[in-house]
Amino acid sequence: MHISEGVLSGGVLVAGWAGTLVGISIGLKKTETEKIVKTALISSAFFLASLVHIKIGVSSTHLSLIAPVGLILGQAVFPAVFVALLLQALLFHFGGLLVLGANTFTMAFSALITHIIFSRLIRDSRKKFSLIFISFIAGTFAVIFAAFLTGLFLYFSDKNFINAIKILMFAHIPLALFEGIATAFLILWLKKVSPEFLS
Repeated sequence: MHISEGVLSGGVLVAGWAGTLVGISIGLKKTETEKIVKTALISSAFFLASLVHIKIGVSSTHLSLIAPVGLILGQAVFPAVFVALLLQALLFHFGGLLVLGANTFTMAFSALITHIIFSRLIRDSRKKFSLIFISFIAGTFAVIFAAFLTGLFLYFSDKNFINAIKILMFAHIPLALFEGIATAFLILWLKKVSPEFLS
């Protein structure tokens, strides 16, 4: 979900960039050379999945597959998401360069938290039903948490955005459920054909 240019206050923009730069720095240090190709591949998938936008007030919603991105990449998710959103801002004018820090943080931090909470549960899951259920919850959680972070950025920029934040959260519920289903099927498929992607 992209916050539009010119919406956030200066302090919130700085906070977004600070969080993103820290995340990118840690992500680059933790990403081994042999995982760069995988990171680039997943970044490309995120870029393509999030091209279709639906405008919601001062923000927008779109398919992201942010949960699988986080579950696969772990700490490398910050540089992967940053590159994808940078290209979207430059090529398609989604979001903008000033808000790139905030937009990256909402998506990448959500993906990272999803990884921390759910990756071990998914790796250790041996039953098909439990794998599908956990993956569905992970996909749903990632979108709702990203929408919540977007709402926080808007709220701390201008408390008058409260009604827009309510609409934003409500509008992301159907998307969260859809992403939960998509995540469940994708993780189930990866577990079968390429489990090393989730290692």
